[in-house]
Amino acid sequence: MSDSFASPAEGMAAGPQPSRRTIDAATRVFHWLLALCFTGAYLTADGERWRLVHVTLGYTMVGLIVFRLVWGLAGPRHARLSNWVTRAKAWPQFLRSMREFRPQWVSAQNVFNALAVLSLIALTVLTTASGYITYEELSGEWMEEVHETLGNAMLVIVLAHIGLLVGASVLRRRNLVMPMVSGRVEGRGPDLAQRNHAVLATVLLAGVLGFWGLQWMQAPAGGAGGGADTSAQRDGDGHDRGGHNGGQHDDEDENDDD
Repeated sequence: MSDSFASPAEGMAAGPQPSRRTIDAATRVFHWLLALCFTGAYLTADGERWRLVHVTLGYTMVGLIVFRLVWGLAGPRHARLSNWVTRAKAWPQFLRSMREFRPQWVSAQNVFNALAVLSLIALTVLTTASGYITYEELSGEWMEEVHETLGNAMLVIVLAHIGLLVGASVLRRRNLVMPMVSGRVEGRGPDLAQRNHAVLATVLLAGVLGFWGLQWMQAPAGGAGGGADTSAQRDGDGHDRGGHNGGQHDDEDENDDD
């Protein structure tokens, strides 16, 4: 599936269009794992049945964000978080173009995507922290409300991000989602991502799957939800046995793009 549209005549005359790599495999695996974890965590936020799944996905998102921060600071230039900060700083120019009735839609896409990415990183940290505090019963019920509000704020940003990509794809007549799948965009020019970093992507995926497997093996006998046998997990003082690793507590954690 291509990122841009060409006439049939152009396709027959030119053959396959040249492409260049813009996103490495490690960044793409991070992106889709984070999207999967957020979706799963949001859907399992209520009730006891899927509590362990919710908590496990929340912890996974924390690990993914840590990976992305390290990759964004020490990784190759195209993956640097400074790129998103630079794009986000361009919002005054976009507002100026709007006031002058000369909107720059490419600039708008870059600005809004950058703001969405940075916001999601920050919200993931805050949501997970509030979920941990609630899970460990380190605060009152008000923290649970904070956790839920932050999760809903993340959902709004995620939906806005998806809507922006769909709208921009229609306006620009280019599939702007495919580069996050294939890592490539059509067009001549040098590869922004000179190396694919497939080994790192494999290690990241294996680490996440391994953590999920460990959580599953340490789950209480009640099953994936971790809530069915809660009473059996407590000692005489009313505290959970087994610490955090078994995921046998009572609350949650939650979740971008590059």
